[in-house]
Amino acid sequence: MQYSKLALVPALALMIWLPAAQAQQRFMELRGEITSPAYEGWWENEDGSFKLFYGYMNSNWEQTFNVPIGSANYFSVVEEGALNDLSVDGFDFAQADQGQPTHFYPRRNPFLFTIDVPADFGEREMVWTLQTQGQTLRAYGTLKPDYAIDPQVISTEIGGNFGSLSDALRDNISPDLRIEGENRRSVKVGQPLSVAVHASDPDNYPPPRPAPRLNDNLERLYRPPASIVAMSGPGLRFAWSVYRGPAEQVKFVPAQMKTYTDTRMYGNSAWSPPFTIPEPPADGRWTAEVTFDEPGEYVLRGVASDGSMFSYQNLMVTVTR
Repeated sequence: MQYSKLALVPALALMIWLPAAQAQQRFMELRGEITSPAYEGWWENEDGSFKLFYGYMNSNWEQTFNVPIGSANYFSVVEEGALNDLSVDGFDFAQADQGQPTHFYPRRNPFLFTIDVPADFGEREMVWTLQTQGQTLRAYGTLKPDYAIDPQVISTEIGGNFGSLSDALRDNISPDLRIEGENRRSVKVGQPLSVAVHASDPDNYPPPRPAPRLNDNLERLYRPPASIVAMSGPGLRFAWSVYRGPAEQVKFVPAQMKTYTDTRMYGNSAWSPPFTIPEPPADGRWTAEVTFDEPGEYVLRGVASDGSMFSYQNLMVTVTR
């Protein structure tokens, strides 16, 4: 029996496409996937100590996690390769809290927090253990040379300045950020809390500029990827997020730009096309109101970015009945 070559082409294409489509489905899961802690790298501080950078990847597009400090979310300092020291029964509770988040937003949240270690840290490792969906994963903070970073590396890892590789990014200065008023507040459930920050970009670099023009939004949606990381544009911006506490119980007015890499069209994220960074207030003062639906201890994190580097400030809020 003879077969038409033209008839075989669609069948072969279908056979190739189906496994590929099935293999890619895991990257678009809305929920049910895990969150992985990530060690981003280190640099040396002026006093000879070192700063370790951490973040995470929540493989879900919508599901979030709340993991309190404890046996499912803790830090340990161990000698290199000393896995036995990481058992839940043996970890040091005083060492467990190193300022890591307890609320985990969807997708990639890189360079989210830092830990300073002494100049004689040597070959020890600062290990973050995180458990979600019944799976335990670890990120190993080490001073090995391969993990040395600088502001240019941070920018390129987050697709800053539209993916620029400019050497000038090595000297980029993080935005200045200051919370107006006390860093600890108390408020009752349902009572709006006014919050304000002052943010500025001391070196005005990278300079704000619009995204490269495209014919229309359909081209933005269907064009092939131009980078292995999601890209965002330059320009000063600020947003609040919930760093500790259930974010689903917190409402901001106005709604805040997402601080994680939601790359979907019009996703209210600096990484979602079209790239539209709101104009900063003329006086550099961002204001908002936040309301809590449940009592508890919350940490709100204010994030200022120039599109390549970040500055963070935390606001602790005690919410009562």
